[in-house]
Amino acid sequence: MLKVQEIREIIKLIDQSSIDEFEYEFQGSKLLLKKQGNNVTAAPSVSAPAYIEVAPQAQAAPAPAAPAFKEAAPEAKEQEINPKENLVEIKSPMVGTFYQSPSPDAEPYVKVGSKVSASSVVCIVEAMKLFNEIEAEVQGEIVEILVKDGELVEYGQPLFRVKPE
Repeated sequence: MLKVQEIREIIKLIDQSSIDEFEYEFQGSKLLLKKQGNNVTAAPSVSAPAYIEVAPQAQAAPAPAAPAFKEAAPEAKEQEINPKENLVEIKSPMVGTFYQSPSPDAEPYVKVGSKVSASSVVCIVEAMKLFNEIEAEVQGEIVEILVKDGELVEYGQPLFRVKPE
């Protein structure tokens, strides 16, 4: 059976493509994805289909059989405002290994209290031997580092909290 992260990646790829329908079967499991306007409907099943709607945020409601998967707008994937504290979260754009510095003996890109601009590199996420520099995409001050150096991170996982300026 597919993992949730794999399903999310498939939804993202289909959402960005011109494909209207995708079906995948493996060892009794079935995944059916259909585009409906700007929405992607997913139907994973073991024996009988159970539909999961990917709805716009204003109309999001979980299906009775499984949780709803929502894809945010591209600019909202990297950062999200935390309304309680007015902080912005810098999130991982991919699954991989988090590194705070360009090499093991180098200084970290940022520390708590560091000032960043939108184009500042804050870390590296290694995925499949590719080292991807992650930019802050927000101007402000780093107030919290949420993961440790060398830790595995998931797609959309918050890495830093920033107090915007």
